[in-house]
Amino acid sequence: MIRLLSKFVFISISIFIISFSKAESYSSTSPELGGDGFKEIAEELGYTTYIFDDEDLKFFGDPRAVKGGTLRHITSRFPNTLRTVGQNANYVENSTIESMCYESLISTHPVTLDFVPVIATHWKVSDDKMTFWFRINPKAKFSDGMPVTSDDVIATWDLLMDETILEPSSQIVYGKFEPFIESKYIVRVECKKLSWRNLLYFGGMSILPAHILDEIDGSEYLEEYQFKMMPGSGPYTMFTKDIVNQESFIITRRNDYWNADDPTSKYLYNFDKIKFIVVKDNYNLEFEKFKKGEQDFYTMARSRVWVEETDFETVQKGWIKKHRVFSEKPAGTSGYAFNMRKWPFNDKKLRYAFSYLYDREKMNREMYYNEYSMMHSLYSGSVYENPNNEKVLYNPDKAVRLLKEAGFQNRNEEGWLVHNESGKVLRFEIGIAKGSAYMVTPVQQMMKEYGIDMQIKFVDGNTNWNNLMERNFTIYMQAWGGLVFPNPETSLLSELADQNNNNNITGFKNERIDELLDIYDKEFDQQKRIEIIREIDGIYSEIHPAAWGIARNYQRLMWWDVFGYPEHLVSRYGGDYRSIFAYWWFDPEKVARLEDAKKNNTSLPVGELDIKFWPEYLKNN
Repeated sequence: MIRLLSKFVFISISIFIISFSKAESYSSTSPELGGDGFKEIAEELGYTTYIFDDEDLKFFGDPRAVKGGTLRHITSRFPNTLRTVGQNANYVENSTIESMCYESLISTHPVTLDFVPVIATHWKVSDDKMTFWFRINPKAKFSDGMPVTSDDVIATWDLLMDETILEPSSQIVYGKFEPFIESKYIVRVECKKLSWRNLLYFGGMSILPAHILDEIDGSEYLEEYQFKMMPGSGPYTMFTKDIVNQESFIITRRNDYWNADDPTSKYLYNFDKIKFIVVKDNYNLEFEKFKKGEQDFYTMARSRVWVEETDFETVQKGWIKKHRVFSEKPAGTSGYAFNMRKWPFNDKKLRYAFSYLYDREKMNREMYYNEYSMMHSLYSGSVYENPNNEKVLYNPDKAVRLLKEAGFQNRNEEGWLVHNESGKVLRFEIGIAKGSAYMVTPVQQMMKEYGIDMQIKFVDGNTNWNNLMERNFTIYMQAWGGLVFPNPETSLLSELADQNNNNNITGFKNERIDELLDIYDKEFDQQKRIEIIREIDGIYSEIHPAAWGIARNYQRLMWWDVFGYPEHLVSRYGGDYRSIFAYWWFDPEKVARLEDAKKNNTSLPVGELDIKFWPEYLKNN
């Protein structure tokens, strides 16, 4: 009994010491170390911050916003994990959770891309750009009530550097830094390599709580938080009771969010709850549920349905809004990625042959109603695209010639091409969700016409993703989002090519690009960075690890007319449905108006199809 009591006293004292350390008085920390009075001497100490004016603030929410309600969003898969770090945490669902539940030290302005404060109020960069400092806001708190301090920054970095989280690109990105605690509120970061992205990347690291991370290693983190929420400092949190594996999960707005009254967040994050409902790989069912009012908005991926099947009664009456919303969102990359580590696409001739037979122009005409443009680059439609890239379009003559050069000249009795020497049939498999068959089957037929047996295997989204991350694929239908500031390192660096769980999915290796990646990091002149990326793009395109797809510069959005939203609807560079989570709200007047229209069978205003706030704003400013 005495031993148990002694143990209890020891634990209690330990908890008291930890709590005392975390709760150390703000006023007891000197101004020079980030305590009371820091703001008055920040400039003198060499720190800077961003001063917002009224023009800035209109892009951080709308004063008309009303808090409340549950937003329902249907997604096609339940992620392999709800973690935001580590193995399998690079789904779009995970990045959405991260953006709503966790915060970084600094972020970028949604219009100008200048650095703006989040957890850090101020930052400082040394003259040689190899050291920078962040001053943490003493008001910042995690959802469990614990304050955010320098300890949390260090613990987060330690986690990202832990190889047992099975995310090798994190060690590459964050291995360039080493952070140190100067005080409870001041973090110093030493850079091991000069890079213009250092402040952007370290400052953009989502901060996790040290009081939890210090008790577990990376492998324990992967297991314990597979489907469990770690406290974050962001405006939303997720409760374990709201996670129904393979069915749904809910994030809930915090009533105690530490930054709720700041002008940059006061009118954002308006929904009390956002419920993510899983309807696996069934676009038709998802759309039908939207039309029945079982989800509040819908992003239309299919051109045929957009053109032919969205003129139904509730759209005609204006109960459902239908718009093409334009922004500056980077196009990203789509098409078919080849696994160059294995046959047959370890042969460049076969990569090109596939691409010359992939008649995407015909598909755009006959399936997509000419709503798309052709991609010819990793950075399609941006300033980073190399204008000298070959426009690899449908050309069966070139394809046949390359197939012959690769040894595939003759066909067997079934009509499939066989290798001249080995007799091996030119056959490979592609795994897809059933909902994607309408896009892949025409390509399968194109290949079949020329003797290539592309076999379709239906798999669920998680299985397909696991196969991709474990390099268990031959060809993969890809659709990757683009970045405002390209980061080719995480998808093109040679040392990632033979490792699992990273974005170098094709097994790409190139010494010159490795050199350029290093030069790119050290170049602070934006125009010169553009030239470097163009050279990278040219080399990549010539090696041809992917058959380029198609792109459009707008989002096709539909929503029930119950929302209020700012004039710009979506952010300039984010530009997609995820802006809804942060910027929109349920407008009580519109909710009542829609109910009245349904009751009396009357119409509401329809509006123009195209919403072009951002093109017009940029033209006039």
